[in-house]
Amino acid sequence: MPLQDDLIAAASAFPAPLQPHKDGSLAMEALIAERKAFLSKRKLTYKCKLRVDDGARCVTFWEMLVEKGSGVSGGDDMAPGFGFKKETYGTKGKERSGSIEEASSLFGKDFAYTWDYAAVRSAVRGAAEAAGYSLNVVLNPKSV
Repeated sequence: MPLQDDLIAAASAFPAPLQPHKDGSLAMEALIAERKAFLSKRKLTYKCKLRVDDGARCVTFWEMLVEKGSGVSGGDDMAPGFGFKKETYGTKGKERSGSIEEASSLFGKDFAYTWDYAAVRSAVRGAAEAAGYSLNVVLNPKSV
């Protein structure tokens, strides 16, 4: 089975499936957390894109974690309510690994999530190395 098919099959453990694109790349966009309040909305989204180069036996990989918010908040960067956000990470070259956690109480509702954002890259690296390919992490999605 080609590596691209192996990656699509491995994506069953990801928060969203890898979708093939017309240019030959695979991409994923997953909503990790979303919080809506009276006049505010916050989203945490993970995006990744990869391309398999069979000639060079290399997988080019790009990923990004995006946090967007809109609306009126309680005077600081946090949405209305009380809570905490903890992010731990380490960097090695162009790769960042770690986890992000948030727990808060918003208008009496509890809101919590925990997600390891290096899990997708680790799974892609494992599938690539098992097939004899190398993984090249890039900082620009246009490089994929």
